[in-house]
Amino acid sequence: MTIHPLPTGFDAFPFAVADASGNALQPVTCFDPGAEIYAQGEKADCLYQVEFGAVRVYRLLADGRRQIAAFHMAGEVFGFETDGSHHFFAEAIGTTGIRIMRLASSGDVSRALLPLALKSLVRAQEHLLVLGRQHAPERVAAFLVDMAERQGGDTRFDLPMSRMDIADYLGLTIETVSRVFTKLKEKGVIRLASLRCVEIVRWHALREMSE
Repeated sequence: MTIHPLPTGFDAFPFAVADASGNALQPVTCFDPGAEIYAQGEKADCLYQVEFGAVRVYRLLADGRRQIAAFHMAGEVFGFETDGSHHFFAEAIGTTGIRIMRLASSGDVSRALLPLALKSLVRAQEHLLVLGRQHAPERVAAFLVDMAERQGGDTRFDLPMSRMDIADYLGLTIETVSRVFTKLKEKGVIRLASLRCVEIVRWHALREMSE
């Protein structure tokens, strides 16, 4: 991985952070595709903000299968833990820039972190609701709506993750995910400009499927 200086004009992280030299702003660390950001069991004394690219957070199950718990996109913060260690692995999906923020021991930290932590909690709860749905089309539709909204609400957006990632996130097989994408395309609900580029043609229909 490589470290790049912070781009000019990038907003400061919303709470007090400092590196070993006392600088308030951290550089951007660039992770290669598939590179580990942190591992399960490691000490959790930092938070992470995605500058560009995307991150998957996952756990390996006892039978060797992978369950992806969350995806994090540009601008989002992750790494929240209830104790002093990480309970999941975090990995760069593609080439990804991360600002690694060591928490400062300040009374203002908890107040600044609360909105970010609550947003992360709400997203985790919504993911559980998606997994509780019986039908694969509902899960995939909810996933696409979520990805569109998290990337500015545009009807055309890129999916940084693979079909296998999506399957491991939704608790489906890759064959099922691919089949649902094909059916949505055939019904004119979405258009696939490429494997990763999705255009929502019938937004209302997709949203109805996801509810």
